[in-house]
This record gives sequence, C-alpha cells and structure tokens, in this order.
Amino acid sequence: MTFPVIAEVVEGSPAESAGLERGDEIVAIDGEIPTDVIRWHFLVDEADPILNIQRGGLELEVQIMKGAGEPLGAQVDASIFDRVRTCDNHCEFCFIYQLPKGMRRSLYLKDDDYRLSFLYGNFTTLTRFTEADLERVVSECLSPLYVSIHATDPDVRSRILRNPRGGYSLRWLRALLDFDIDVHGQVVVCPGVNDGDVLDDTLLGVLDRFPELRSLAVVPLGVSAYNTESAMRPHTQHEAKQVLEVVDAWQHRFLETMGHRLVYAADEYYLLAGEVFPATETYGDFAMHEDGIGMARGFESEFLGSTDSMVGTRSGFFQWVDGAPAEGYREVRTIVGANRSGEITSGVVHQADELLSVAIKPRKGAPVAILTGEYGAKVLKPLIDSLERNDIRILEVTNHFFGGNIKVSGLMVGKDVQLVLDSEPSGHRYLLPDVCLNTGRFLDGLRPADLSKHVEVIPTNGVALREALEPNRPIQKISEELTQ
Repeated sequence: MTFPVIAEVVEGSPAESAGLERGDEIVAIDGEIPTDVIRWHFLVDEADPILNIQRGGLELEVQIMKGAGEPLGAQVDASIFDRVRTCDNHCEFCFIYQLPKGMRRSLYLKDDDYRLSFLYGNFTTLTRFTEADLERVVSECLSPLYVSIHATDPDVRSRILRNPRGGYSLRWLRALLDFDIDVHGQVVVCPGVNDGDVLDDTLLGVLDRFPELRSLAVVPLGVSAYNTESAMRPHTQHEAKQVLEVVDAWQHRFLETMGHRLVYAADEYYLLAGEVFPATETYGDFAMHEDGIGMARGFESEFLGSTDSMVGTRSGFFQWVDGAPAEGYREVRTIVGANRSGEITSGVVHQADELLSVAIKPRKGAPVAILTGEYGAKVLKPLIDSLERNDIRILEVTNHFFGGNIKVSGLMVGKDVQLVLDSEPSGHRYLLPDVCLNTGRFLDGLRPADLSKHVEVIPTNGVALREALEPNRPIQKISEELTQ
C-alpha cells in the first residue's frame, strides 16, 4: 500500500488556503485510507474534509474549508494507491506478451482491474471480479465499464482466456447490466479461433443474454514480431471481409430487434478488406471511438468541419500506466508546451510546473509533413488530397520496433520516426500526433526533443490538424488556443 502524493495544488483553491503542498503524502481522509483516485474524489468532495498527511517525516492534520461538491484544488500522482489487480488469464493474443524487452517496466504490467476500466477505458475480463467489487461498482455508480467478451460460449471463452473461470465469469456482466451499469463490450477476433461460426454464435449470445450492452466492438488481434504463439496470425483480406459480413448481418438484426446497431467492426477491418468505411451517422455517438471504431469517419468529420465536437479523448497508448487522470474521471487535458529543456510536449499533464511558456517558431510558409502510421496514412491521404495543396505531404512511419501487423499511429515509436526524419530536409514543419506519446515520451522511451528534426506535437483529432494546416497561420497562436 502506497499513499497518494499531491502532485499539484491550484492557486487560490481551498487546498492552497489550507496549506496543502505538493509532495504531501495523504495518509487518510476523514479517517479513511483512500485506495484509489476514485475514493479520493468521493472523499474530498465532502464538505470540510480532514486530511492526515506526512510531510518531511512529520505527521500533520489539515482541515480543508470547502463546501460539499466544491473542488479541492489538488491532484494526486497516481490512479491506484493499493496494488493494481493483475490479470491471471493467459490469452494467446495478449499484446503484453508481445512487447520487446527493454521498455519501461510499468508497460509490462498486465491488469484486469475494474477501476482502471472505469477510469481509463481498459478492458476487464471479470475473471477476478467479486461480490465486493459489484457492491462498490453499484453503490458508487462506476459507469461505464469495459468488458472483454471474446466469446459467449463458456468452453470457447475458457480456452481463449486459458482460464477455467473464463467460462462462467460473464455472470458478472449479467449482474452489472441488471444493476443498470453501462457496459461496452469487446471481441478480439483471432483467425481460426473465434471467427466464422464462433463469432456468429457470440453475437447471438449477446442478443440472447446481454442485449443491454451499450455497444460491442469487434477488433482484430495485433501480432507483433515478438509473438511466440504459432496459432496467432494476422487476418487475411478474405478473413477480414468475412468478419465484416458477419458484423453487417448482425447490425441489421440488432437494428430490427432493438432499434440500434449495437455491434461495430474496427476501422482496421475496413482497411484490411479494402472496403469503404460506413457512413458517419451509422456510428451514433462514437461510443467506442477509443477502441478503433469510427475513428476514420470521426476524424474526417472534424477535419472537414462538419462537426464542432471532437470525439477523440485518448492521448496515448498505455496512458493509464504513468499517471492519474486529470480533474474528473476519464477527463483528458491536452496541453502543448515546452519543458525546461525546451522540448515540445503534449499529453496528459499532472504537474503544472513541468510545462513552461510555449516557444514554437517554425519558418513561416514552410512545407508541412504529417507523421503517421501506415493505417493513418490511408485515412489521411484523401483528406489531404482534397485540399489541393502542394506544400503538404504525408510521411508514413513503418513500425519496425514492434513489427508484425502493427500499423496504428498510437504505437509509433521514436526510433521509427527518426528513421523517417533522417532522410527529410531541415526547415520544414513536421506534425506529430500526440496519440503516440505517453506523458511526453514514445513507448521506446525517446522524447520529441531527442529527434534530429524539430517536430510539432498536436492533438490527435481532425480539428487540430485542420487548424495546424491553415496557411500563414501563426503556430504560436495555434498552441495558445490548444492550451485553453
């Protein structure tokens, strides 16, 4: 058990007025030891909470004078204060098993914690879920949650998870739905394992047993060059088409019986199959955008200005590992700025003094290059072509670091970006999506400042890209607006 540590105190807040300082360890709040940031928010939301803290070896009691519901004005440095509930499944397709050696230790942690599901949208299999967990989820209304289903047949699910509890742990999904907890489901499809008739049976099982699901994402497995499971392989184009056919058929059935489509295929399937993306309106409110559902259409709508809202929220793969959420559950503050070393950064920030003044001064009118993964390049090309400008190009970054079929922009690493920049001219503008950064770092540990060419980090949404590409628009102004 570790105690939460104050990472930021807002000027003029009740926390500052009470003398709370950055670095203070919170031992208890009104006599309760908070185990995670969820309980932290519940406890400090009360009127006049009393905090027992440790500071410089001394134990102090601090009473915060504030009304119920009034923000405390302090953030903590982690999301889980006790131990993260690790996963005891052994799924063949688990991406954690496919990571190369030498990455940050925290990236190898395999979680199955419902709290991280609520906070960050991580998927849980519910194989370690308990009655006490259900009671807390219901009493604190920890909704929505995200559940990995993979198959509704008990035997198939147990084989996929390599866990005998996998066959009956979906009873917790039924219980969550019975208590009106919103749940988004996911099926990771492995060729020859849970595709074809098994996928069809799984969707029938959802209709029969879990029709209250908010949505269900059907996504392909990722296979890196470090995969050791011989049965796990990428989809062929024909297999991708077959998955789309199954999903399309069930969308019509769900639409007829329940009034909404419920199940959606990941954008990657349409790219693999060479099929056109569904119309924007078919995705509803883009509930599963972070799982790769409707990303292309959402980005297109933002870029073309047909929507004022931005559907994207995720700011980095494995984002939960290295920090707590911003003020409020699942809220993301995207900030662009420069740190003490002059590095341009963007991402979820929890320590205010990590960023200093923005100082981005590229050459006015310089040609622009957009760094993106192989799938991102396919999505961006028609959008950039529509601008009919000869000063913008797309730089496709091949993922040598992970290899395999890993082609998403969120898994780009510094070394691969550098390989592309090595052959590029200086003095051009290079735009980098923040989705490949985790608290200012690539997954291989490099930072944007480590690259040989200056890059501008921008939020991963169509609005930010459109504004960054506006001709003769001062980049300083863009950065100021993004920090509002």
